[in-house]
Amino acid sequence: MADPISKPLILLSLLFFIQCFFSNSHASSDVPFIIVHKKANLNRLKSGSETVSVIIDIYNQGSSTAYDISLADDSWLNDAFNVISGSTSKSWEKLDAGGVLSHTFELEVKTKGVFSSEPAVVKFRIPTKAALQEAYSSPILPLDVLADRPPEKKFDWAKRLLARYGSIISVISIMVLFVYLVASPSKSVAKGSKKKR
Repeated sequence: MADPISKPLILLSLLFFIQCFFSNSHASSDVPFIIVHKKANLNRLKSGSETVSVIIDIYNQGSSTAYDISLADDSWLNDAFNVISGSTSKSWEKLDAGGVLSHTFELEVKTKGVFSSEPAVVKFRIPTKAALQEAYSSPILPLDVLADRPPEKKFDWAKRLLARYGSIISVISIMVLFVYLVASPSKSVAKGSKKKR
């Protein structure tokens, strides 16, 4: 059993925690909340070279507008990648509450190996604060660029489709067959009706 002095201390600390929680949530409810999602896809070309397509989506999940948004994704080394379309940085005037901004660029791979990209950095301004705020993107999985992959056989894509969607295809085909059988008249009924006439 707790002694009589510790009960008021526990109660006071609980009240202090509740007050801090509600005052922080109240104070932060009228600011932008920026979430940055970064995605990279490898594309193998017929010539044997590869490109990396990078898509960065910026979401404002807060309740106010963010201003002077700038995106920088400088983790793609110049000796390993060439920018062939777009750019690794971009800026926008504002991002309204609930809004989304998207930026895409494509890189050509120059060297073979496993590459891990750093998060992209988004800086933005809040009218109530003088300093720029920062948000970092989600990380991407390491990319094994120009890796030796076995050549794809002719019907490997069909096997993968059947493995993934085979059960759905079988259910749909059974339903189509059932509807066909119910909707089409049987041959014996059609012959019997002709004889009676």
